[in-house]
Amino acid sequence: MSTRKTADQWFAEYGESHQNHTNELIHWICVPAIFFSVVGFIWALPVPTGMLEELPWFSWVLPAMLLAFLFYLRLSPALSAGLLFFMGLCYAGITLLALVVTLPMLKVCLGIFVIAWIGQFIGHKIEGQKPSFLKDVVFLLIGPAWLMSFVYKKAGQAY
Repeated sequence: MSTRKTADQWFAEYGESHQNHTNELIHWICVPAIFFSVVGFIWALPVPTGMLEELPWFSWVLPAMLLAFLFYLRLSPALSAGLLFFMGLCYAGITLLALVVTLPMLKVCLGIFVIAWIGQFIGHKIEGQKPSFLKDVVFLLIGPAWLMSFVYKKAGQAY
């Protein structure tokens, strides 16, 4: 994995294809929606019955979030706290959504995922640049961190 770059290096490279205001606005909506839907996909993965009896609280989201958190922690300890909070909100949102929606979670998340990616590609068409993840798949994790860096800057918090 090519995570030896600093957060600022990743953000500068990611930002090269995110200069257009409309594309940035689309990213503020679609990047969290995509992340949310991926959490939902992982949440919907079945847990083996024996494991569920031993660990009734277990969800595959937890180890996935731990891996993402470790990536973010290595990228920026300060930023990882905000991203852990965001991941927790996604997990709570998916859990609540599962209680109120009658459709299977996979279908709900697939709809969110597809609509959000259509938005992303529209944004990049407007921008005239290809999405960053086509260059390096790590950018799929950088997108949420890039957005969180703006939240930190607005709050006057170093990352």
